[in-house]
Amino acid sequence: MKITLYSNKIDEYLKHDNVIDYDNEAISELADILLKKADNELDFIKKAYEFVRDNISHSADVNEDIITCTASEVLKAGHGICFAKSHLLAALLRCKSVPSGFCYQKLILDDETAPVLIYHGLNGVYIKDCKKWIRLDARGNKAGVNAQFSIETEQLAFPVRPEMGESDNFIIYPDPDIKVLDQMRKSKTRTELWDNLPSELGYDK
Repeated sequence: MKITLYSNKIDEYLKHDNVIDYDNEAISELADILLKKADNELDFIKKAYEFVRDNISHSADVNEDIITCTASEVLKAGHGICFAKSHLLAALLRCKSVPSGFCYQKLILDDETAPVLIYHGLNGVYIKDCKKWIRLDARGNKAGVNAQFSIETEQLAFPVRPEMGESDNFIIYPDPDIKVLDQMRKSKTRTELWDNLPSELGYDK
């Protein structure tokens, strides 16, 4: 596995915008709290990751049909799908100058009920102490899903099964994919979004 960066400009992985809106007061206050509880930057990254993983529900797991997209929306609502949760984690980390970005895997939505390939979102994060980038998946754990913080052996939410047509993408992008954002914005409910999840990335064009 070789993680690569889409952009060689580190500032691209620290910026805020209307989706990664870490200038929002609630996000900056939470980042302050997490940083004060941390022993160092590595511990802060772990605490931020575990907060989003464990305290922000995956919308599907709690049957929430409202779509959240921006980092502040996710924090306020307390839930989001994988893409939305990755937006919040990036915002918390970037708020404290930790470079972070976005990664995507192509996975089967559900082997039994929806055997279609869709994209799944997670984060890439720079670990200064180790001078390397790692991937973290804050989707949220449940039966059969056990993602963990690790700087050595990657432990994400889902195994990638090439024999099923699934594929991994080891590129860390500085911005959420435009096709993902378009579908999240166009869909009125998560139920509608589930029928229109992107099967390709804008970055691939």
